[in-house]
Amino acid sequence: MAFGGMLNDAGDGDNAEINMIPLIDVMLVLLVIFIITAPLMTHAVKINLPVASSQPNEDKPETVNLSIKADGSVFWNAEPVDATAWQAKMDLAAQQTPQPEIHIRADGDLAYRNVAQIMSDAARAGLSKLGFVTEPKTAAH
Repeated sequence: MAFGGMLNDAGDGDNAEINMIPLIDVMLVLLVIFIITAPLMTHAVKINLPVASSQPNEDKPETVNLSIKADGSVFWNAEPVDATAWQAKMDLAAQQTPQPEIHIRADGDLAYRNVAQIMSDAARAGLSKLGFVTEPKTAAH
C-alpha cells in the first residue's frame, strides 16, 4: 500500500517502500525465544564449598625518621648518630622484611652534599623506600 501525494500517476510501477510489519514480527518472536531460553543456558553444579575465615596478614613497614640539622648532625629516630652508626643501622634495616621506609628531614640551610651522602649510603645498604619530609609553604595574607 503506497501513500501518494496529490498527484495521481497513471503508471502502476513497483513500490520501493519497505514493509516493516513482518520485520517487527520476526524480531518479537526472536525476543520471546531468547527470553524463554536464556535461563535454561546457565548450567550450574551445586556443591558445598568449604568456609574459611582468614584475613590477609599485612605487615606495615616500620618508619625511620632520619633528621639532618644545618650543622650536619644526623638523628636516627631522634637519637644522635655518627656516620658509622647510621650506616650500620641502614645495613640492619635493609635486612628486615618488609624494609622500613626512610623519611629524611633535612634542614633548609643544609648543603645538598650531606643529603646526597645519606641517600647514597641508603642505596648502598639496599634500602629502596626513601622519602623527603617537607613543610608546605603558607600563603602570606
